[in-house]
Amino acid sequence: MAGYIFNLSSIDSLKIYIENGIYSTIISEPNNRWLKHHEATFGDYATMEPGDNIYFFINRKIYGIGELVELNGNCKYLNFPGANRPIGYTYESMREVLLWDEGDISPRQRWICLFKPSPYFFEEGLDMDDVLASNPSKFRMLRAFWKVSFIKVDDDENQALKDFILRNNIDKLSSTEPNGIFESNYDKYHSKLSDMIDERYHFNCEEILSNCANEDYLTHEMAIEAGILYQLSKKDELTINVFGEWDYLSHQVIASPFKPIDYMDKMDIFGYKYITSLTKSNTKYRFLVLEIKKDTATETDITQLMKYVDWVKDEYAFGDFSMIKAFLVAYDYDNRAKDNLEEIAKRQYIVGRRPVKSAIWQDLWLVNYKFCRDVCALRFEFV
Repeated sequence: MAGYIFNLSSIDSLKIYIENGIYSTIISEPNNRWLKHHEATFGDYATMEPGDNIYFFINRKIYGIGELVELNGNCKYLNFPGANRPIGYTYESMREVLLWDEGDISPRQRWICLFKPSPYFFEEGLDMDDVLASNPSKFRMLRAFWKVSFIKVDDDENQALKDFILRNNIDKLSSTEPNGIFESNYDKYHSKLSDMIDERYHFNCEEILSNCANEDYLTHEMAIEAGILYQLSKKDELTINVFGEWDYLSHQVIASPFKPIDYMDKMDIFGYKYITSLTKSNTKYRFLVLEIKKDTATETDITQLMKYVDWVKDEYAFGDFSMIKAFLVAYDYDNRAKDNLEEIAKRQYIVGRRPVKSAIWQDLWLVNYKFCRDVCALRFEFV
């Protein structure tokens, strides 16, 4: 499963969240419009699935392990009715309808997720440097954890983090009455929420998209990103018909050698798929690389996307281009982008050793997006 690492400011906050089995990001107050960082946070929540692991990060130390759990059909919800509207709310006006009440900051906690210890949250945090040194080749996103409220890590990185935490707490795992763990009464609070949750709290993307819509065009690339993630995660049939179905999805994923964070290249959307015909298979066989342009895409944008394809080929696909499927999503395309696609988005490569075989990769697709106000959703068609 994937993992999420949440950044907290204090041990007191950590104890409160673990005790109740709930977490909610504190966002800045929207001023009648969602900004990029708001939409990015929504996009992170959109891909959360029951069974994903969660951890907390405080003062260079990581605490874990938890697991997202399903309640009334989902593991994430709006914290209050109307939470997706980019307007300011007062605590007093929302107090009676909050799923999670943390005082005056609660109206800035728009989305919540629900979790339980899995098996425990250990009281002794592990230093970030020790974690990174435990399995250096597996940690990609954790090295770039900077200026964000939380990050998502893929299955391999999540397993490496979980392995290190468990190895360092083996004595507590083997004890019949373990000490050194945070107590949790999550089931009590979840039971209370179960009685409160109705359709008003259901997680959705409608107002995130419509807030930046101008006819069928969206003015924010991050909103398009969040919309695609949401529609793929909820198995929207029309979206899957274009991009396919994926077992893992994330966004703003590192796609360059390590360097100062502000200068690192990031893929808009990255994903992969397992061979599902095999029971308990962890074999990845297909990777998704998706780049988004809200306006008219050019040759340069195709070239940029091909840089990401080359990166995924080396870092994830072990040199095999055939495992990669790439998409460029834009409102429109200039003629040079369409005319030169075949030449730019083409790779010749070698597969096998005895015998050696040559192959050609051309699995990059141009896709138009349009916002459909009637259903408050994105719709796509191949160019």
